Amino acid sequence: MRFADIHFAFAFWAILAVALFIAWAFNARKKTLQKFAQTETLNEIASSVNFKRQLVRHALLVVVLALSVAALMRPQWGFQWEEVKRKGLDILIAIDTSKSMLATDVKPNRLKRSEFAVKDLIKKLKGDRIGLIAFAGTAYLQCPLTIDYNGFLLALNDLSVDTIPRGGTSISSAIRLGIKIYENELRENKILIIIADGEDHEGDPVRLAQEAKKQGVKIYCIGIGTTEGELIQLTDEKGRKSFLKDKQGNVVKSRLNEKVLQEVALTTGGAYVHASGAEFGLDWIYEDKLSKMEKRDIKAQMSKRYYERFQIPLAMALILLLIESFITDKKRR
Repeated sequence: MRFADIHFAFAFWAILAVALFIAWAFNARKKTLQKFAQTETLNEIASSVNFKRQLVRHALLVVVLALSVAALMRPQWGFQWEEVKRKGLDILIAIDTSKSMLATDVKPNRLKRSEFAVKDLIKKLKGDRIGLIAFAGTAYLQCPLTIDYNGFLLALNDLSVDTIPRGGTSISSAIRLGIKIYENELRENKILIIIADGEDHEGDPVRLAQEAKKQGVKIYCIGIGTTEGELIQLTDEKGRKSFLKDKQGNVVKSRLNEKVLQEVALTTGGAYVHASGAEFGLDWIYEDKLSKMEKRDIKAQMSKRYYERFQIPLAMALILLLIESFITDKKRR
């Protein structure tokens, strides 16, 4: 036997408290009556009251409450196997984890703001598989395509500028990895969402976008940051802050490069969005673009369907409640 809503079991503590209170009140009432008169006199005064029946009625009410909670817990036993088909989209999200994502022209910084936006997106997904790619100088599959959203969020929380040891920014590597992940999948509805500031220090992202289009991968790009740019602030192990500098000792200022991201998105028939403070763009991409795509069967599997048995404790509770209503406190003459 199993319970579908086991969390209702906490109500048994409240029922136990009610039972203890009834027992205490019944005993206290009896002691008070004994102080008022002797046993023989008390039996004469309260000759019309049946205290045992009173106790039975209270006990029945406690049992009714317990059975009602048991029904709320939805007991189940016995099952049958049935095939469950899940429909949805495949969505890969590639997030830039280079040091330029520490720029604070988007609060609290570009990387953290991206994480918050992806977490908001997860709340909208219903059966869609989602995967996570982290990229800087190279790309790494942080979380494979999955419908385990909690597992995905754990991988997302682990993202940092230290996730990829190799420095720099390579949007090309993120696209290349996305193509590789999708190569064994069906051609329909392969989605890659790239969140970056558009800086690309190596590779040819537009050429790889053309290859992605041939493989049926549609790329959506979100540009995060401002065209004016912002200095990149670093914090060492002792908490001291400094600004990132290049090999010549000049302070590095990171700017949003929209052109690269726009070209990549348009090449594959996707879309480009500039993330602002209020509207990041992920919600718009999902609601206006992805949700309108035809969802396909992602996976069919056999699942156990348990038989509901809550009717049994519920029926018992109703019967006992009916019996309780017929029990009277008065003694028969």
